[in-house]
Amino acid sequence: MAAPTHRRPFRVRRRTAVVSVAAVAVAVLVVSLVVALRPGGGAGSVRADGKPVAADGRGSDAPTPSKPKQSSASPTAPTAPASTASSSAAATATASPAARSSATRSSAGGAPGSAPRSGSDSAPLAGRIKPGVGYEGVATHYDAADGDGACTYGPSPDLMVAAMNTADYETSKACGAYLLVRAGGGASVTVRVTNECPAPCAAGQLDLSEQAFAKLAALSAGRIQITWSLLSPDTSDTVSIRYKTGSTRYWCGIQAIGHRNPLARLEVGTGGGWTSLTRTEYNYFLSPDGTGCGGPIRLTDIYGEQLTVDALAVRPDTVQQTGVQFARH
Repeated sequence: MAAPTHRRPFRVRRRTAVVSVAAVAVAVLVVSLVVALRPGGGAGSVRADGKPVAADGRGSDAPTPSKPKQSSASPTAPTAPASTASSSAAATATASPAARSSATRSSAGGAPGSAPRSGSDSAPLAGRIKPGVGYEGVATHYDAADGDGACTYGPSPDLMVAAMNTADYETSKACGAYLLVRAGGGASVTVRVTNECPAPCAAGQLDLSEQAFAKLAALSAGRIQITWSLLSPDTSDTVSIRYKTGSTRYWCGIQAIGHRNPLARLEVGTGGGWTSLTRTEYNYFLSPDGTGCGGPIRLTDIYGEQLTVDALAVRPDTVQQTGVQFARH
């Protein structure tokens, strides 16, 4: 009810009754305030911070959500033994962080973060395949013929080669990568990725040349469990450059061959600086309008190291030596 000062005065004969009623109302109000303000008040109580309080006196803030489950496609430590589970057509790369890589980053790498880095963070430009990380899957085998494949490198000097599943092939990012492959019994082999293995090859799966598979198990095994990881091998080779068939100064495709570490970018020099070219699934970088064709080339590996190659003549389908090579990690 409104305060008496907001009402017209009562007649004298009713004043006593009004005073009594008012006294009772004040008493009820005081008792209500005491109940409402005591700790752990009723279900409709409000905390000082404005958040609802439950009937038992605890805050009703929404609970902190639990951490999401780790994806089964994440990496696993490279030292983990191969799975002893039975083979499955849907082999999946599993993952857990591996030890820190000893690789150093060049200034070409991404901005460093404040959080501690895992081994893969030392390769800021890596795609799905990262150094210092091990992957689980299965190995099958195929007739690699002369070792050529989807990466279009041409015949291989040896047949220790592999076809990478489409997911990890990643539009040819895996081309030229060296991998250490281990079988459950302890046998191992080093292979170079020169081909792609489409479906039904699953993530984590490698289709090895028969020669490479035979280093791990008898060909009759057909399919075995493996673990594999990226290598930065010792080599005396240097990087070569090849222009694609049909290239001119007005349109060209450029390919790098023999790089020690996976290639992250290929750029061409222009009057205004460097222009990054688009990578194709057949492992050439294209300049559809002729930008940079016949000019200097800059190569960047997954560790961020950059190699600059002086201008080379546009000689289609000709391998041209550069005399440079990425550092070992």
